[in-house]
Amino acid sequence: MSYRVRYTQAARNDLLRLYSFQLERDLKAARRARDAILKSIEFLRDFPFSCRKASVETPFFRELVIPFGSDGYVVLFEIDDNETVTILAIRHQREEDYH
Repeated sequence: MSYRVRYTQAARNDLLRLYSFQLERDLKAARRARDAILKSIEFLRDFPFSCRKASVETPFFRELVIPFGSDGYVVLFEIDDNETVTILAIRHQREEDYH
């Protein structure tokens, strides 16, 4: 079974914000980071339940950790049903929390 991955507007804004932040410093790194995030999210099409739980209250809120250099990114997502995964937010690991 393969899940459909969709993004909330907030998650799309996060991706743009993270790309823009990196772009101000290094174009190649910005592209590599964006590509690493998008490629890692593809993993959710097949294995969303393999990611760590983000909430003890529900097993359907999960986090995907994406290594990138000495840091990385964290993707908060929800498994909506047996067909759909929704990306809720994306942040850099050094950020305090999701925006």
